[in-house]
Amino acid sequence: MGRIWFPLYDTVSFEQLMSFIEVNMLKHLGIRIMGMSPDSLTANMPVDHRTQQPLGLLHGGASCVLAESLGSTASYLCIDPDKYNVVGLEINANHIRSVKQGLVTGTCTPVHLGRSSHIWDIRILDEEDRLVCASRMTNAILDKERGHV
Repeated sequence: MGRIWFPLYDTVSFEQLMSFIEVNMLKHLGIRIMGMSPDSLTANMPVDHRTQQPLGLLHGGASCVLAESLGSTASYLCIDPDKYNVVGLEINANHIRSVKQGLVTGTCTPVHLGRSSHIWDIRILDEEDRLVCASRMTNAILDKERGHV
């Protein structure tokens, strides 16, 4: 697909990427953006007391937070923030493997980058590169001139 990022973000620094998450849920869950390639965004999340369900396994909701955060951030990095906003429309997640501890890593790649919607494929892997969660997210791209958000 080639480079997908809006020119403003095409050469964004790691510090700028991290500034997206300094004051929200991602910080509380320990999610860290690890980097971006010309057509993907990657982040990791610890499997610990913040992200486990009562049986000590990675909570499916935490996987969804990681997936949605990647998809939303990736869409934001693809648009002109002076003209558009991004909001999530739909996310689905198939939880394939349980994880009790360590780190999981999510990688987000585009399926469709249209004028009014983006669709992202997010794969979350454990530390042994085994698939933990397969997710797909759809975002709406809203035109600020039309009074959206």
